Amino acid sequence: MSQGNGDFSRTRNKLYTTLLVLCAFLPSLVAGCSVRHKVLYAFADELSSATGGSFTTDEDLELVGDAVPFALKLMESIHQQAPDHVGLNLALASGFTQYAVVFVQFPAERQKYDDFTAYRAGLERARRLLLRARSYALQGISLQHPGFTRSIMEDPDAALRDMSPEDVPGLYWLGASWLAAISNSKEQPELIGQLPLAAAVLRRALELREDWDRGAIHELLILLEPSLPLPGGLDRAQEHFDRALELSEGQRASTFVALATATCIDTQDRERFVSLLNRALDVDPGASPDDLLANEYAQRQARFLLDHVDDLFLEEVP
Repeated sequence: MSQGNGDFSRTRNKLYTTLLVLCAFLPSLVAGCSVRHKVLYAFADELSSATGGSFTTDEDLELVGDAVPFALKLMESIHQQAPDHVGLNLALASGFTQYAVVFVQFPAERQKYDDFTAYRAGLERARRLLLRARSYALQGISLQHPGFTRSIMEDPDAALRDMSPEDVPGLYWLGASWLAAISNSKEQPELIGQLPLAAAVLRRALELREDWDRGAIHELLILLEPSLPLPGGLDRAQEHFDRALELSEGQRASTFVALATATCIDTQDRERFVSLLNRALDVDPGASPDDLLANEYAQRQARFLLDHVDDLFLEEVP
């Protein structure tokens, strides 16, 4: 999954600074309501701008994975006191989505062939975290568009009609968390039935700002199109791939991994699958510092999939 820009070192320093300031202002927090409100919202501004929902330039995936839960729980503690802070809801939606996919779902998938019980448990934990992310995204959008949480379920066309380009980040993280949760819910028919809603959210985001975050929406739609009950899904996935590749200038390994996993396994096109994953491994992580960590994750995915290519494709009969 493609994410926005950021710098983990700066984020970590800002979080630590925020904690120090929080300790210094504790007397204010227990003082009058007006002062307490202002201080809480100042911290919410700081936290939401610090985390920003981004994969970062830090090269150590494990270091980031160890730090993210602390940041998320800190944001949740502030969110309890400032639930109507739009930026904080967005940061929580993006943060939980990325943590669930990269640091819970992917490690679970790596256990699939050795410990199926652990694999299923990991997917279930990821699903719960992704639904938490979806909840924060819905809350954030509803603050700008009252009644959105109800209307997106009852009349998605009407709910999405009033969206503007400023709503695209919220729509993206709503669609991303929703789509990822559905992908982990093979035994949850009610959630699977919501796939058209997630699709509508992402398509509306695409209409409003199709070039947002250098093709991030197109990259999600690569994964989505083949799973929809509509003809031409593979062709549409290819079109999104071409546009995502153009917008990212080929600097995101995740674009190649997305097309490989979305189109080649079901069609049993082993040759193209291997070719796309090798193209992902050929991406130079240093060419785009803002994508350094995202590329590290995508290239780990590519290596894992190549290691298990025989498990994914039937052996050709001579």
